[in-house]
Amino acid sequence: MLKHILSSSIHRLPKTVVPPLRPASVYFSPLNRVLCSLRGGRLFFCSGSGDGTDAEAKVAELASGADESQTKASSAIVSTNPRPEDYLTVLALPLPHRPLFPGFYMPIYVKDPKLLAALQESRERQAPYAGAFLLKDEPGSDPSVVTGSDTDKNVYDLKGKELFNRLHEVGTLAQISSIHGDQVILIGHRRLRIAEMVSEDPLTVKVDHLKDKAYNRDDDIIKATSSEVISTLRDVLKTSSLWRDHVQTYTKHIGDFTYPRLADFGAAISGANKLQCQQVLEELDVYNRLKLTLELVKKEMEISKIQESIAKAIEEKISGEQRRYLLNEQLKAIKKELGLETDDKTALIGKFRERIEPKREKCPPHVLQVIDEELTKLQLLEASSSEFSVTRNYLDWLTALPWGEYSDENFDVTRAQMILDDDHYGLTDVKDRILEFIAVGKLRGTSQGKIICLSGPPGVGKTSIGRSIARALNRKFFRFSVGGLADVAEIKGHRRTYIGAMPGKMVQCLKNVGTANPLVLIDEIDKLGRGHAGDPASALLELLDPEQNANFLDHYLDVPIDLSKVLFVCTANVVEMIPNPLLDRMEVVSIAGYITDEKMHIARDYLEKSTREACGIKPEQVEVTDAALLALIEKYCREAGVRNLQKHIEKIYRKIALQLVRQRETIDATIASSQSIEPKNAKVDFDESGQNTIQKENLLGSINPEQMGETSEEDDKVQLDLPAEESSCPDNQSTDNEAAKEKEEDKETGTMTIEKVLIDKSNLNDYVGKPVFHAERIYDQTPTGVVMGLAWTSMGGSTLYIETTFVEEGEGKGALHVTGQLGDVMKESTQIAHTVARAILLKKEPENPFFANSKLHLHVPAGATPKDGPSAGCTMTTSLLSLALKKPVKKDLAMTGEVTLTGKILPIGGVKEKTIAARRNEVKTIVFPSANRRDFDELAPNVKEGLDVHFVDDYSQIFDLAFGDEHSQNIEK
Repeated sequence: MLKHILSSSIHRLPKTVVPPLRPASVYFSPLNRVLCSLRGGRLFFCSGSGDGTDAEAKVAELASGADESQTKASSAIVSTNPRPEDYLTVLALPLPHRPLFPGFYMPIYVKDPKLLAALQESRERQAPYAGAFLLKDEPGSDPSVVTGSDTDKNVYDLKGKELFNRLHEVGTLAQISSIHGDQVILIGHRRLRIAEMVSEDPLTVKVDHLKDKAYNRDDDIIKATSSEVISTLRDVLKTSSLWRDHVQTYTKHIGDFTYPRLADFGAAISGANKLQCQQVLEELDVYNRLKLTLELVKKEMEISKIQESIAKAIEEKISGEQRRYLLNEQLKAIKKELGLETDDKTALIGKFRERIEPKREKCPPHVLQVIDEELTKLQLLEASSSEFSVTRNYLDWLTALPWGEYSDENFDVTRAQMILDDDHYGLTDVKDRILEFIAVGKLRGTSQGKIICLSGPPGVGKTSIGRSIARALNRKFFRFSVGGLADVAEIKGHRRTYIGAMPGKMVQCLKNVGTANPLVLIDEIDKLGRGHAGDPASALLELLDPEQNANFLDHYLDVPIDLSKVLFVCTANVVEMIPNPLLDRMEVVSIAGYITDEKMHIARDYLEKSTREACGIKPEQVEVTDAALLALIEKYCREAGVRNLQKHIEKIYRKIALQLVRQRETIDATIASSQSIEPKNAKVDFDESGQNTIQKENLLGSINPEQMGETSEEDDKVQLDLPAEESSCPDNQSTDNEAAKEKEEDKETGTMTIEKVLIDKSNLNDYVGKPVFHAERIYDQTPTGVVMGLAWTSMGGSTLYIETTFVEEGEGKGALHVTGQLGDVMKESTQIAHTVARAILLKKEPENPFFANSKLHLHVPAGATPKDGPSAGCTMTTSLLSLALKKPVKKDLAMTGEVTLTGKILPIGGVKEKTIAARRNEVKTIVFPSANRRDFDELAPNVKEGLDVHFVDDYSQIFDLAFGDEHSQNIEK
């Protein structure tokens, strides 16, 4: 038998609204049984708990095909008088979601007061019947889309004829079981068809009672279809416990069984939409109804299979993790009970206490107080709370810092000097400053932190100097670059309230190095950014101020940290890019760059050695001449630093390595092919072990050098050293001598030496390509109107020519046209130089109207390079005067300096860079402002060697140097 369940669905009645069952004496009395059989009364079923019997067995009973007249004693019969079929006019109740099938309960809500009153009145008049009709969808709406509240609202608003037109014609005669407020419990009896409308408010219709079409219960097709329905229901019962509840409830309260009732049951409890259910309700042919129900039940079976597969997949996914979690929890509980392991919180607190205990005496009191407070707080927090993880991370950082831990410094000046010299050539200023720092620390017995800023072009070794200083002082080294840094939190840390908060770079540095007095290299400090997260340059003030960093406060730790023992070394390319408040706290040490001699030493003693080792080449395999290195420096690597020089040396050695490997492979292949061929004059003997030995006479000596890939040049030869005894072997030698000779021969065959690869100026192009730089000197002898100037760039110093030429002459056409991509400062310098030149010419030659009547063009090559700066005024003035006087300047003369309108020469910067540029271009005479005499005197002797330097205050001195009688001849004798 099948069951009827009233679930939470709309068409099923919840247990809370089920009308109470009548006493068993009423249901099962003989009188009621007779009345029921005589009147053809219908059976109605209320929900009750299942009796626990096997649901599948009940479904199997359906196959027996009981007769229509059979009834069960467990039926809940409600006798009515008159009979239901006597009601031809009933109230029309709209059903919004699903139709009501005969034999099923359905609760509906009636919002219309008139309709509710009419239902109550009908129930009181012993005529508790109404018609339940499914509501049609609105025209143009999609029946598959559910809009619950809107649909209910539309049902309540429909009245009269509008409601009549929206009702399906076929419905169900429903008994009004009970009314609770606006909830009405309906019990389906039989099918109805609307004939016509009787009244509109409330809607009353005239109906015709429908009966199923006659069918043969012994028809094999009907039996087979019903059996398939029952079989499908049985399969569904195996996968769904909800269906088993349906069957148990339905079989408990159903009174008889027929094929039509089976069809109604299958359609009622299926998950089909309301139109499909309405189609089953409207079908009066029993066979067709069974077929429709079979389709719905089969679809329900497929849905059950899909549901089962989904549930199985999800269960497999989470069961492994749940099992592992449960086992871990059980393991923890067992270990805790046995005393083998404490819980995580206790172990964590013990770890923090153990970590801080050795530092307790050296740790500042305020830090110890914070640590103790946080440990107490950690004990009271739950391990699963977010505050627990914040406190744990905070304690992890606090206890990991090296409070009071200092590394032992080495104050040996001689050792420090040796280390600095081993790592870097030259850089006397930097080395002297470090040695002074060590000497002061030795006299005081302790060292204070300082802030040193190394400024200079790229590639001069600023970063590597910091590493060498740390090695010389025996301090820990930590480097972090602030180039492009735009977040203050990188310096000062985040607040602990933020997710993913971390301390700043200095706190991370102290944790990594493990000492409170490391050497911290702050790289690229002139390239600090500034974004939406604040100004990092301002945040660095507290870090780099000797008066403040003794109590540096990180936002994350929120306790003062002593950074007074830290030695800060900053690097910058351009000091002018550093903010002035930050620059004021630093001690700037300038590294101008290297001259050619220094680059030669660096390349020979440092770069070549390290590159050779990195390429796996032995010193005896390669020789790079001084001429090649000099050409490499002057024609390929002219910048101030040596980074590009190192790249070119690495390029040379990589090509040499490839050349050596190819030669070795060629030799090995040639020897292997030669040894595989038995010589014509080979003698076969047998040694003591019975193995034959082959005496090869002058085997390798017959190999053509061209077959081994050798070149005709002596530098690339491959020499094969063979013993003299190998050329001939007497026949009367013993087998022992023959075996020894064989072994010696094999040894000599495997040992071959490749002569050194010589890198000279002649073959340098084969390794590094064509020269990149050519001589900056365009003129060997500068013509009239051309003067060599000296300039400073971020890559070092360079020379540049300032050229002035005559354009046209006319009365009052005196003008000056300027080109060369000059900046605003240099454009103003040209105007000042023009004015000063006119004044000097008027003073020297009053009758000369050159500037008044001549249009001039002043150009500073190269035009593609932007140029600006206040150091070319005297050079421009000299160029203009040279053209006006028609006198060339002295040969090998270069000058720099800014001139005022009164002819005074102002000081300039970059003296070392400009001096190096002058030496690189073989300039003999240099003119500097007198105010730069101190800068020039501080230069190394090898930089000043061979230069004739003149220091001037007024332009008249430059005029005498450039155009004096003794300098008027521009022809070298």
